[in-house]
Amino acid sequence: MRISAQALLSAVRGEIVSGSLPPGTRLTEETLARRHGVSRVPVREALRTLEAEGFVRTRRHAGAHVAEPTPQDAADLLDVRALLEPLGAARAAQRRTEAHLKVLRGVVRLGVQRAERGHLSELRALSGWFQETLAQAAGSPTLTAMLLQVRHKLAWLHAIEAYGHDRTGAAGGHDRTGAEAADWRERGRLVDAVARRDAERARALAAGFVERAAVRRGARVPAPPKPHVNTARDRI
Repeated sequence: MRISAQALLSAVRGEIVSGSLPPGTRLTEETLARRHGVSRVPVREALRTLEAEGFVRTRRHAGAHVAEPTPQDAADLLDVRALLEPLGAARAAQRRTEAHLKVLRGVVRLGVQRAERGHLSELRALSGWFQETLAQAAGSPTLTAMLLQVRHKLAWLHAIEAYGHDRTGAAGGHDRTGAEAADWRERGRLVDAVARRDAERARALAAGFVERAAVRRGARVPAPPKPHVNTARDRI
């Protein structure tokens, strides 16, 4: 069965984000078309979109390759995350539905359980599920799309770092269990703020979460944005 152009785009992006296609991998239209059972036209369109998103780079005389993010790329992405995620959490507090809350609470419960039992390999998927639901709860297609693109980029960087640790023998460490459990409890407090429709509390909790994540990565922590007064931002 042939897949749609959107499904093809998601599939190739997923292979890049997961690390199945490592940075520097050459991407030819012919190979991708054969692998996914499509013509070269949707492959060409997918590569253009992935290049616009920053996952693919095209070099003259060398064709398309999976991009190789630089330390500056990572720092810029963390800056963008520090701006968008608190905003998304505040919007979610204002616009969430009971269905969003049910999913968020369920994911947090699973996350705490898995972290406490040391099932750390399952947490990345749960974290993605949590972030996608929170982004959708923001009630803005534009903001949701931006939040999800940042999430995909962060997952990509994490996969690249994990690959590097595997090659160098760097240890993930058993100490992560306690930190992960604490992170999931903090997500629970964020969901509580969203449930109460406390936008400023949700914003502050999301900002703190991003800051701690940046510190653990050894990254520069961007200064938190000043609170906005102009209500025009509510139209985002």
